[in-house]
Amino acid sequence: MATEQILKLKEKANWVRQRVLEMITTAGKGHIGGAFSCTDILTALYYGGILRFQAADPKWIDRDRFILSKGHSAAALYVILSDLGYFPSSELSRFQKENCILGAHPSLKIPGIEADTGSLGHGLGIGVGLALSAKLGKKDFMTFVLLGDGECCEGSIWEAAMFASGRKLNNLVGIVDKNSLCSTDFLENCVNMEQLEQRWKTFGWDAVTVDGHSLEELVAVLSQARSRQSEKPLMIIANTVKSKGVSFMEGKPEWHHSVPNKEQYEIAKKELSESR
Repeated sequence: MATEQILKLKEKANWVRQRVLEMITTAGKGHIGGAFSCTDILTALYYGGILRFQAADPKWIDRDRFILSKGHSAAALYVILSDLGYFPSSELSRFQKENCILGAHPSLKIPGIEADTGSLGHGLGIGVGLALSAKLGKKDFMTFVLLGDGECCEGSIWEAAMFASGRKLNNLVGIVDKNSLCSTDFLENCVNMEQLEQRWKTFGWDAVTVDGHSLEELVAVLSQARSRQSEKPLMIIANTVKSKGVSFMEGKPEWHHSVPNKEQYEIAKKELSESR
């Protein structure tokens, strides 16, 4: 991808973070940390020419399926879906308010959402089912699932992983947002999740590790997913920073679900507006 296109993707990702900051601050609740860490991944998928979709026809039969298994990061996805025309941008200002379609976690009531998620450990299994249905129905759509590294503690993830490799679901791509934090602490203090790439390979997947904030690396690896010759599903380990983009939030466990006060909001807004 040309340098100019990458720069546009970076600008878009920064804009998404600014909108997420506004939404969560206005709502008084939300998950800034995880939303910010996966923003570049979502930007690459939706604006980098990776996913096939039609916003005007959310149920287009040949669309690629994307599942945000780490559903607490939904605010970033909502901003993108709105920007693409799935629903009016006015919904963003009512995030988590009464009668708004945009709740804390993705819901099938929202155009562009493929599964109710947020109860961690379920998204990959759903993605496996969608990928299998494509194989059985001789459809060429791809299924992409975005997971959290803390979520990979769930046993259901590894059950789905074994099934996917056993059925040679090479139309399935997983992405782990590896920000090294879970909801309350650093992941290393809870469970050992190092050598994650090798673990996925052991379960019969192709696996690769990239910088989860490098749009160049993300687009490069994702753009090859559809043309791979391998019979194995693919897992991309994306090394990220929780709350990426705001200095006083980055890598801090408390920003999993903290909400900025007025002073913090202004500081974060300034940092994001000046980011290049």
